[in-house]
Amino acid sequence: MLGIYFSGTGNSRYAAELFCSEYDEAAKTFSIEDAGVVEAVKQDDMLVFAYPVQYSTVPKILREFIRDHKMLWKHKKIFIIATMGLFSGDGAGILGRLLQNCGGIILGGLHLQMPDSISDVKALKRPLEKNKALVMKAEEKIKKAVWLVKSGKPPQEGIGVLDRMAGFLGQRLYFGHKTKNYSDQLRIDENKCIGCGKCEKLCPMKNIKVTDKKVVTNGQCTMCYRCINHCPKQAMTLLGKAVVEQSLIENYLRMAEHDI
Repeated sequence: MLGIYFSGTGNSRYAAELFCSEYDEAAKTFSIEDAGVVEAVKQDDMLVFAYPVQYSTVPKILREFIRDHKMLWKHKKIFIIATMGLFSGDGAGILGRLLQNCGGIILGGLHLQMPDSISDVKALKRPLEKNKALVMKAEEKIKKAVWLVKSGKPPQEGIGVLDRMAGFLGQRLYFGHKTKNYSDQLRIDENKCIGCGKCEKLCPMKNIKVTDKKVVTNGQCTMCYRCINHCPKQAMTLLGKAVVEQSLIENYLRMAEHDI
């Protein structure tokens, strides 16, 4: 088994790594940004694919990666993990259909509610203890899903027709247009920004450049929230006007370790 993921704040990365380690201690995981991911996929017939749902659909960067490597997925057996702040309907299903159109064989899907990564909107913010509990619940779901996959009865969350209707009517109908193109709405507060360059290094789209300690963007944001959640001065926003809470998976994992 091989794990593949796209992740902004670490939720999907953690899910892929945990699933693979539970399935086979020798299994490796790759980000779609890794140089060796294509060759690794070619060498393995069974994949687990984890990603963060955006408005009940697939982030544009991931859609393009799959389409740019269309022949890569042919005859691959694929289990899909969709991470989300609350609801997606068919998060696993919509990525599954995309991969299926490229010849992939979809084994099933798993939906994981995780700490919200949209750091500049208050709507889904939770106390730290609840976020820690969400991660622990997700870990248990992953372990159970591994057992079911090994038993030949993989979970089918987000795969069915009703799930597809829920995803479309619940979010895509109203918000799906937000992910059809890359966003040009990333904003930088120059009064807070110190020009450290961390955002430039982290951006998966190479959308950010720092010159003479000034941040410039080129309208190619894939809304992963990686830069916003890592900015040491909370100087960046996208959907909201100010950072409410920076949510990185490591925060909740450290809390869990300290409580053991």
